[in-house]
Amino acid sequence: MTEGNFVDYVKIHVSSGNGGSGSSHLHREKYVAKGGPDGGDGGRGGHVIIRGNKNLWTLFHLKFKRHVRAEHGGNGGKQRSTGSDGSDEYIDVPLGTVIRDTETQEIIHEITEDGKEYVVAEGGKGGLGNWHFKSSTNQTPRYSQPGIDGQEVDVTLELKVLADVGLVGFPNAGKSTLLSVITAAKPKIADYEFTTLKPNLGIVQYRDYKTFVVADIPGIIEGAAEGKGLGYRFLRHIERNSTLLFLIPADAPDVKEQYEILVDELRRYNPEMLDKDRLIAISKSDMLDAELKAELKNELDKSLKADYVFISSVAQQGLTELKDRLWEMLNKKPA
Repeated sequence: MTEGNFVDYVKIHVSSGNGGSGSSHLHREKYVAKGGPDGGDGGRGGHVIIRGNKNLWTLFHLKFKRHVRAEHGGNGGKQRSTGSDGSDEYIDVPLGTVIRDTETQEIIHEITEDGKEYVVAEGGKGGLGNWHFKSSTNQTPRYSQPGIDGQEVDVTLELKVLADVGLVGFPNAGKSTLLSVITAAKPKIADYEFTTLKPNLGIVQYRDYKTFVVADIPGIIEGAAEGKGLGYRFLRHIERNSTLLFLIPADAPDVKEQYEILVDELRRYNPEMLDKDRLIAISKSDMLDAELKAELKNELDKSLKADYVFISSVAQQGLTELKDRLWEMLNKKPA
């Protein structure tokens, strides 16, 4: 999937169908001059339904579909025949999609299961035919109910990537390079900041045909929680990851400081994200000789209150240990 095809945010105007009108028909046939009311009910208007689809990974198919309208219900007919129900309109979305009210920004629903359906706009109820209103004192009512109008709603669909491990780091920390080495993903890689503008997903092939999914997410800058840089557009994608892998280059001025900035951005965005399991990967460690690595390790053991591993994506160093650690974290038994 190319970066331009990854769409994780769309706004849609949805309209459900109007209910059909009830009929005011009076029964007539050759030998029945005054047969009384026999007008049927109107049919229900079609719903607009959002449905989870595990085969979708993006909202790209909705990028140019700004309006979704369901069918109106049919009108009632003679001989108490009910009008046809309007056909429902389905919007398939990938798992992990959040439905918001565009006007209030309130979360309406979240789609996290395949085949799960949510009626975002209910079709209008059909009106009653005139035969419902006959009585001993009103034997030939010449009126019926009109159908109820459908609903019109503006909704925003936001995709929060469903992955086991989320890669967190500053721009140009080597996240895309790591993903390209440990998975079959082919993210855009270049020597400048914000090369990655959309999340990339890759499947890590572990031992004995076991797999887990890693998401490379656009880099954090200070102030991301307030919307700077790519802001919320990236932060929402790591809400669903069960484990966070912090990637900090070995040539960073201060590894501990960078880690604390990253953690603080997550805390300011959503404090619950600090409850996730964390692992730090010191990337580009092939630049360090044995003496520098020992010195850095000694420093990190004193100052860093988190587990870490040394890796190099280019030199293929420490990657097996990294996969082992991530697999243990993903499959550890709850206390």
